Amino acid sequence: MFRKIRHWGPPVLLISPTLLLLGVFVYGLLAVNFKTSVTDAHDAARSVGDAPTTFVGLRNYFDLLGNADFQHSLRNLVLYTVVFLVGTMAFGFLWAWLLDRRVRFEGIFRSIYLFPMAVSFIASGVVWRWLLNSNQGEQALGLNRLFQMVGLGFLQNNWWNNVNTGIAAIAIPAIWQLSGYVMALFLAGFRGIPEELREAGRMDGATEWKLYRHVIFPQLSPVALSAVIIVGHMSLKAFDLIMSISKPANYQTKVPAVDMYVLKSSFDYANAAAVGSILLIIVGVLIVPYLIHNHREGKS
Repeated sequence: MFRKIRHWGPPVLLISPTLLLLGVFVYGLLAVNFKTSVTDAHDAARSVGDAPTTFVGLRNYFDLLGNADFQHSLRNLVLYTVVFLVGTMAFGFLWAWLLDRRVRFEGIFRSIYLFPMAVSFIASGVVWRWLLNSNQGEQALGLNRLFQMVGLGFLQNNWWNNVNTGIAAIAIPAIWQLSGYVMALFLAGFRGIPEELREAGRMDGATEWKLYRHVIFPQLSPVALSAVIIVGHMSLKAFDLIMSISKPANYQTKVPAVDMYVLKSSFDYANAAAVGSILLIIVGVLIVPYLIHNHREGKS
């Protein structure tokens, strides 16, 4: 007994501050959030403690999921995530592939691709709000004005003011901002593939396409999975970029994170907490299988 304590005691004592902070500020606050989400704290009096709250179970969750406005937010979230994922993965891989071919001035190109990451979403959103201006014709601004000047006026559109696809337009600046990060991941994957494997494939008569298909792509699958998980969970939490481009609580571009902010601002803490829990569940569905996969890979 004492031997076990002496064996495990020092390591546990060493990480105890971290465990304490995680327990209080992560899992403790998650528990408080879930507790709030199953109450009727829908007004200022109940939310700030001036009136007692009542346990209502999962009613808030069912009401949210059955609400047409919240369903619109979920559809926007899915559309935003799909466009964001496809765009960042495609451009990130393309840039990494070009740089892997040892182009001249590689360092300059790397810096250019990575530079958008240094800009905050709020700052870039202010610029992209002007670029994605919905004015057309003589009043056109931003990209619509550019299309008009180069004779591509048919490409003018409402951008984020479109009710059905407005959120997809906001994914454009997000792709611009994070494609460089995905490029860095893929480039590290490319550079981590031994040159001997490529040479062996070429000596066996493999064409460039077969070399990529049977040698390089399988080596990049862990990098691609990591990129999908990281970018995917970032898209689910999208808030600041959306709020800086479109007006607060704009119906066309609202997502669950925006709903949570609006509900909290109106002292509807119960529904705001329920939205947060729903987002946590969605993120967990994506992250937990990835963690399990990594754990099994580490054991094998």
